[in-house]
Amino acid sequence: MAPMTRNQSPGGIPTEEVAQYYKRRAEAEVGLIITEGIEVSHKASSAYPNVPRLDSQKAVDAWKKVIFGIKEAEGAVIAQLWHCGGFRKIGMEPDPNIPGYTASGIVRPGKKVAHAMTIDDIRQTIDAYASDARICEEIGFDGVEIHGAHGYLIDNFFWNGTNIRNDDYGGSIKNRSRLAAEIIKAIRSKVSSEFIVGLRFSQWKQQDYAAKLAHNPDELKDVIESPVEEGLDFLHSSMRRFWESEFKESDENLAYWTKKISGLPTISVGSVGLDSEFIDMSASASPTNINKVIDDINKEKYDLVAVGRALLADYEWVLKIKDQRLDEINPYTKEALYKLY
Repeated sequence: MAPMTRNQSPGGIPTEEVAQYYKRRAEAEVGLIITEGIEVSHKASSAYPNVPRLDSQKAVDAWKKVIFGIKEAEGAVIAQLWHCGGFRKIGMEPDPNIPGYTASGIVRPGKKVAHAMTIDDIRQTIDAYASDARICEEIGFDGVEIHGAHGYLIDNFFWNGTNIRNDDYGGSIKNRSRLAAEIIKAIRSKVSSEFIVGLRFSQWKQQDYAAKLAHNPDELKDVIESPVEEGLDFLHSSMRRFWESEFKESDENLAYWTKKISGLPTISVGSVGLDSEFIDMSASASPTNINKVIDDINKEKYDLVAVGRALLADYEWVLKIKDQRLDEINPYTKEALYKLY
C-alpha cells in the first residue's frame, strides 16, 4: 500500500478509525503497508491539517494501536517520515509564526517566499528524522521510508530548480543529495541493523510535473548513490504513470533504472490498477488489470509494486485481483479521499 495523506488525525493523533482503516487492508492481504506521511518532529515540518505526528505520548500510543492491528492481521508496516518544507506557510498550525523551510528559500524556480535553511536548521532536521526513526523502531514499525519526493523538503534539496545553495548542500547533484544521505546515516546510527530504511524519490514535482532530477542513467546514479551508500534497504521510485519510459532510447520506467543502478529492492508505483493516470486526486478512475505489472515483476525489472488510489476505494482490492473479480472492484472516486473505507 502506497503512502497516502488522509487528514484524519486531529492534533496529530491517529484515531481508532485510522487504526481500523489500516487493519482492514492487512486483513485483506495487503502484504506491506507504508503509512501516510508522519510529520517529523521539527518545528517547520507541518503544512496540512490533521496529519499524524510522533511528538506526543498520545500520538505514540495511537500509533502502537495501529501497528498492533496490522501485526495481528499478519501484515507488515513501514512508517513514512515526512517534512513538508516549502509547502508550509505563515499562519499554519501548530505554530502560525513559523514559515516554510527550503534549501534556498525557493518553493519553485524563481519564487522565493520561504526560509532558506541554515546549517543549524539542517542539523536540527537531520536529528528530528533520526530521533523519530528510533521511536518508530521502539514501538514496533518494521521500518521507515523517508519521503524525498514531490517537491517536499528533501526533494527541494535534490532539485536544481529550488536548490541554489553555494555550500556543501548545493551545486552538483551529489551535493544536492547530501541532505538525504546524512538523514539516512543519522537514522542508521540510531536503529538496529534489522530495521528497514528506505527512500522515496521522484522526478516530477507538484510544482512541475515535467521536472527532472536526472536526464539519463548516469545522472540518476549521482542522485541516489550517496543515500544508497549510507545504508538504504530499498528505494521507492514514484511515477505518475508506471508504464511510461523514463529516459530516451529505452522503454523502461524509473523503477527499472533505479534497481539496475542501485542493486537494491525497488518499488514501482504510479496509477497501478486504474485506467487513468494520476493528475488530480479528485478525478474518478475505473479498475483495470495489472498484467503489465505482473509481467515486469516476473522479468525482475523491479521487486515490489505500491498501490495507491485503488486501495483507497476498495480495501479488498488485493483479494479481488487475486480472484480475477475485476468487475467487483469499487471504482475510485473523490469521495474516497474523505472517508476511511
